[in-house]
Amino acid sequence: MSAATTPGRATPPPRTVPELLDWRTGLHPEQVAVEVHGVATLTFAQWSAGARAVAAALRHRGLRPGDRVGLLFGARDWTRFAVAYAGVLRVGAVAVPLSDRLAAGQLGYALRHCAATAVVHGDDTPAPAVPPGVATWTAGALLAGPATDPDPAGPRPDDLAQILYTSGTTGRPKGVAASHANLTVGAPTHPRRLALAHSQRFLHAFAIGTNAGQTMLLNALTARAAALTLPRFTPARFARLVEAPGTGTVFVVPSIAIELLDSGVLRGRDTGGVQLVGSTAAPLAPAVAARLAEAFPQATIVNYYTSTEAAPAQTTMIYDPSRRDAVGRPVGGQLMIADADANPLPAGATGDVWLRAPHPRAYYRDDVANRATFRDGWVRMGDVGRIDADGYLYLTDRHQDVIKTGAFKVSTIEVEAALHEHPLVAEAAVVGVAHPVLGSAVAAAVVPRTPADPGGLSLPVLRGFLADRLADYQLPSRLLLLDRLPRNEGGKVLKRQLTDLFDN
Repeated sequence: MSAATTPGRATPPPRTVPELLDWRTGLHPEQVAVEVHGVATLTFAQWSAGARAVAAALRHRGLRPGDRVGLLFGARDWTRFAVAYAGVLRVGAVAVPLSDRLAAGQLGYALRHCAATAVVHGDDTPAPAVPPGVATWTAGALLAGPATDPDPAGPRPDDLAQILYTSGTTGRPKGVAASHANLTVGAPTHPRRLALAHSQRFLHAFAIGTNAGQTMLLNALTARAAALTLPRFTPARFARLVEAPGTGTVFVVPSIAIELLDSGVLRGRDTGGVQLVGSTAAPLAPAVAARLAEAFPQATIVNYYTSTEAAPAQTTMIYDPSRRDAVGRPVGGQLMIADADANPLPAGATGDVWLRAPHPRAYYRDDVANRATFRDGWVRMGDVGRIDADGYLYLTDRHQDVIKTGAFKVSTIEVEAALHEHPLVAEAAVVGVAHPVLGSAVAAAVVPRTPADPGGLSLPVLRGFLADRLADYQLPSRLLLLDRLPRNEGGKVLKRQLTDLFDN
């Protein structure tokens, strides 16, 4: 077992999100906290005043501490979302961030599952169809009145603060509940310890309703830099903001990184001001990390490994060509490799990956799933991996993605990493498909760099390229060329959909 600690520094008492917002407002009232490029900016003073107004309006409408409130906003409304989120939490209710791109059935399921009392949505977002008894209000209507009534006692650190619905890549989404203490653990208590001090702004294009998006919202409270995002992502628009003065940090998911690199929009641009590029949400192929290092020569390239269930525990890996496949060492928690009964295994042994953080999360209203995933503060990540003698984590695969072909087990992560090294491959995903003799066979879905002209990509060509990189039983026996890979809002590949495409 390996753990990350901060020697010689006492752990501060847990805080609530409203307390954290009040602290930053007292320090930097006129500083921009959140900006949607070309649309809106939000200072800490505006954030705090807006949250108080929303809280007053919600109390006037009868909302009680502990009530669940869905927050349905699109990318243009990040500033209004931030205000509504903080207002819901200030009144002691529970925020349920949701994407405006959810289908009606997905939205209805989430609202019914958490027994939401109300939905707050953006003013430009049509009123959603909600289950009976669920009220709907626009953010503008809640902000229309002054915050005249006094604040109640407010939430406590151990109170439930938010519920995030997971991506559902392996089944129906689950609601992951987090307390205020979980969200604020590790937050600075001194103005000199604010994060991302090398930047005026940190740039991202993460969707509201994802764990990565919520991390950016909390970063806006704990970083010296302001959060900067786009009303709509395109590679060209994102690249212009990468180059803008003051953009010292860029956060991406692997699919965005690949799109930026392959689109050519970074060529000729001055990226020297960027000192940190962080990738999260899915494994970053070593070949893609190397290309990021080349495109951002002054930046440290960092891969973050966590999950909605485990946050804020994570491993971080600064790109190191000598440890191409490592995903880092633990930060903000503990890391363990264990056997099927959750007993710790020694360094070098392969087993289940577990992370542990203070004030752990849990599934909301799902005792069966909680027993399978959470144990004594530890979270089973659903991945297989090992820790080397220096404490670095190496992933083998997702449990459900490991391909059992004949007498062998094949890591899809390893095959995907090798495919990304081919100069004509933009994206790749590997799945197991049924085979009458072997049980399962390795199948690869590939997006060519130029989909209109795949450049001779074929199964024999790829197998020949991979022959010196992989064992024979790891070589794909089937190939599917696609214009794009199916992904969820968080950027993760929907492998069930890929399997269906091979079956059809």
